[in-house]
Amino acid sequence: MSFLGMLAFALALLSSIGLHELGHFLPAKKFGVRVPQFMIGFGPTLWKRQIGETEFGVKAIPFGGYIRMIGMFLPSTKTEDDWQKLGRLERVVDEARYAANSEVTEADTGRTFYSLSVPKKVTVMFGGPFMNLVLASFFFSIIIVGIGQPQAVPTVTAISACVPTVANPDGIVSNDGSCGEGAQTSAAHAGLLAGDKIISVNGQQISTWDDFGNAVRPIPGTTVDVAFIRDGVTVTKSVTIGAIAKSFVDGTSSSAGEQDSYGFFGIQPEIVHERGSFSEVFPFMRDMSMSAVTGLASFPQAVWQTATDMVSGKPRDPNGPVSVVGIGKISGDIASAPSVSLADKISEFLFLIGSVNLFLFLFNLVPIPPLDGGHIAGALYEGARKLIARLRGKPNPGPADTARLMPITVVATTFLIVMSLVTVIADLINPISF
Repeated sequence: MSFLGMLAFALALLSSIGLHELGHFLPAKKFGVRVPQFMIGFGPTLWKRQIGETEFGVKAIPFGGYIRMIGMFLPSTKTEDDWQKLGRLERVVDEARYAANSEVTEADTGRTFYSLSVPKKVTVMFGGPFMNLVLASFFFSIIIVGIGQPQAVPTVTAISACVPTVANPDGIVSNDGSCGEGAQTSAAHAGLLAGDKIISVNGQQISTWDDFGNAVRPIPGTTVDVAFIRDGVTVTKSVTIGAIAKSFVDGTSSSAGEQDSYGFFGIQPEIVHERGSFSEVFPFMRDMSMSAVTGLASFPQAVWQTATDMVSGKPRDPNGPVSVVGIGKISGDIASAPSVSLADKISEFLFLIGSVNLFLFLFNLVPIPPLDGGHIAGALYEGARKLIARLRGKPNPGPADTARLMPITVVATTFLIVMSLVTVIADLINPISF
């Protein structure tokens, strides 16, 4: 099952990459740009096939993909003598121009990327991230509308007989039938059974698990009347809420004026899947996007921390960055988890794939080359420059020379490769488990 989970993630990832590139490919072809290559992955080619003027293929390293459009940059105007006089950075820029136009022939006039209008350039480059956004919306819609999100409800599924302590953290009755020295019997031990549905605490109506927690948490040591339904009959019992140390719950001690313990009842709730509507998908994705943007802003620092922790032997931060290798491992853990229902496994898997696609959407919009956002920023700069020239009555300045950004592209690409290697090595040495 673990292998099948990892295989399912690999196939889903390759499909997501393929659809991302298709989002670039379709508008590029629609606008007449010649696309010699459509590749999923990097490195050695495992499979390829020529269809029309495009070679489609799959490569060995599934960390991304690309389509190769002719004329991504303006052609070089340098002569051989000029080229010999160029500095190192200038040569990098001119080599990029040459590579981008090495396949351009007279028959390709008007079929280069640089010859497209600004709106068409933006459409081609935004098409890839947009496909990831569509995929994320699709997967999250299945979870929210089709399967339903897991919700805890105030129905008893298990009972902790004793209030947990450091010596007895699980609240288990000892062999002599006691809770141990200094421990309390939990309130749930006073007569509740699995299947009982709690409906009120001291007359306060209980509809959700949060209602129950909010009613019990502030009143440790208080005797209350708890009403519940058992076999269709309403039963009321008078019980004393246990007191669990604040330091045991959240590791902190009480400040002046704060309570030093929380109410503990001792039941485990039932988890059900509650289906929502399509109107809930956008707020859900908005909240996830805000968290992802925050994570992107701190991503380089988090990768550095992962690297230093790995070198120093510190424990892996479960909330730290993770590579596709690590996500594949988590997918395998989900598939092989014996205590997780099939619905929850499917939901967790779809959540992983949806999260990856949402991250790809946001990550690729970062306005730094070689990311799609870098090309979009270049096109918008070109549009702004043309607009200013028109307003000033100046001639059309033509396409922007985005090849000049190649030094930034080289630095950013190196940085991305290093970060990828760090997270992959960390996931191989000390993976995060589900």
